[in-house]
Amino acid sequence: MGCLTPKTSLTDRGLACLICLILALITLVVYWPVKNFEFNNYDDAQYLTQNPRVQQGITAQAVGWAFTSGYASNWHPLTWLSHLLDVQLFGFNAGGHHFTNLLFHVANTLLLFWVLRRCTGSLWRSAFVAALFAWHPLHVESVAWVAERKDVLSTCFWLLTMLAYGTYVEESRNPSPLNSQTPGAGLNHYLLALVCFALGLLSKPMLVSLPLILLLLDYWPLRRFPLPFSMSDTLPLLLEKIPFFLLTAASCVVTFLVQKKGEAVQSLENLPLGDRFANALVSYVRYLGKLFWPTDLAVLYPYSRHFQLVEVLTAALLLLVICVVVGRLARTHPPLLVGWLWFVITLVPVIGLVQVGGQALADRYTYIPSIGLFLLVAWEVPRLFNAGCRKFVPYLSVLTRQSPALETSAGRRTDCAMTRQFRIILLISAAVILSACLLTTAHQLRYWQNSVALFTRAIQVTKTNAVAECNLGLAHAAQGRTNEAILHERAALQVDPNYAEAESNLGMLLGGQGKHEEAILHLLAAIKSRPRFDQSYYNLALVYLQQGRVEDAIGQFRSAVRINPQHDKAFVNLGIALAQQGHLDEAIRQYRQALAIAPNNPYAHNALGRALEAGNNLTEAVTH
Repeated sequence: MGCLTPKTSLTDRGLACLICLILALITLVVYWPVKNFEFNNYDDAQYLTQNPRVQQGITAQAVGWAFTSGYASNWHPLTWLSHLLDVQLFGFNAGGHHFTNLLFHVANTLLLFWVLRRCTGSLWRSAFVAALFAWHPLHVESVAWVAERKDVLSTCFWLLTMLAYGTYVEESRNPSPLNSQTPGAGLNHYLLALVCFALGLLSKPMLVSLPLILLLLDYWPLRRFPLPFSMSDTLPLLLEKIPFFLLTAASCVVTFLVQKKGEAVQSLENLPLGDRFANALVSYVRYLGKLFWPTDLAVLYPYSRHFQLVEVLTAALLLLVICVVVGRLARTHPPLLVGWLWFVITLVPVIGLVQVGGQALADRYTYIPSIGLFLLVAWEVPRLFNAGCRKFVPYLSVLTRQSPALETSAGRRTDCAMTRQFRIILLISAAVILSACLLTTAHQLRYWQNSVALFTRAIQVTKTNAVAECNLGLAHAAQGRTNEAILHERAALQVDPNYAEAESNLGMLLGGQGKHEEAILHLLAAIKSRPRFDQSYYNLALVYLQQGRVEDAIGQFRSAVRINPQHDKAFVNLGIALAQQGHLDEAIRQYRQALAIAPNNPYAHNALGRALEAGNNLTEAVTH
């Protein structure tokens, strides 16, 4: 099992290619509906539809922004570049963006199959793991959500890192005649693995656990750890990972600083350490449950601070028992150890000990961790079947009262028959599991076709979900159903009275209905709850403009752009308010600032053109 280059016949290679073709085709078919899905209003707006930098497509300014911005409390320049390229290719046709995610998912499936087959030499187990990865309903979120491009993109680099690392190990063990006399055989692939890892971190920092996974791969299936363990033999494997760990450390520091600046990291005062550990323990068990029984899936699971003590202790006990069992069987069942630790370790960055956002857990976080459990199932379940078969066979001679002389040959015949039967059972079981995954995935995809369906479903399967209520309100508002939108924003505030986004949205909706005084109360409450939420100041300024309170509106617009210097719409409306007061030159400066941020903003061009016309600069006015 430690062989990286199993001797395969031409027939085996052809079979592997056929498996790849089947995996790709079925995955494309089941996910094909995403080409007709819309953008949703939960992060897709922030990442794409309302992001003035991304709306530019591939420009020097946008590329520079991608590498220097901590926008959306993340630093993932390669993810931004992929979105910029999609805008360049598809504009804002949501189907094109969804299809790119799907292509990455297909590529990841084939890469996973190829890496596992190359590392383990097992064709069918590798195919089963890849099929589970491709068709498991928990992965719908990563594929059908455009803003989760970072998931599928970073995983592609994760698997490429594993492939390059495996090749490096192979070349180090079995150098080719060309480099057999060259020190450091395989160095090029080691450097390639390091580059792929760096690119993965530039796509999503969740990959920080990969160096530990490479150590697990050294244990199995690469079999590089000497048994019994010797520090002198193990130390080179640890030193070999130092460059990877340095990249991990750098990514952790940058990510924490960016998320801290973006106010995405919850403080210990707001969320004590005890609550975080309780949620982490329960979430591990919930992830296990959803991977083995994926029902009631939602785009967001609200964070709870009111776990029952028995619930936390039960989760801790279950995890402890699993760890003890896995530890005791580690020597004889290495896939069990590697699969379980892969699952546990890769979830650590998102398990909530450093809490980012308001979710308790998320389906998208299982995209890489689930591979560990799939490995465990694919390698250990057949072994359990085989062990059960061998223990069962000796009793047959007793039951059938065979003579001792016939026991050996009869046992062999029975062993072969039982092995064939268990293989048939395994095949049928695998087919049933994969079919169930395909049907559940096809069903789950329907909820991702638009924001109304997505958040209606989230409200149905979760409790006290303020975010889902708030976003469902926005979805109804976008379709002109203002009264329904207001009901959902009020429902969000019943769940969380300090929810600034819901207060701000409600104020905006009430202002549109002419209920200015009530709207102002809600907008001021939003500002009090979250003083650095620029949209609340912007919405309040719009209500003031509706009332004719131009001076008050100017003050709020200035607050909005001070908090968010990239808020191009606020610059445009600030210019309009200044123009109303006769400050034409300053208004023109605001319009130009808006266009510096969003060169394709039509409202900024129109406002600037009219201002230039009023100043008798007709030539430039016509251009805008």
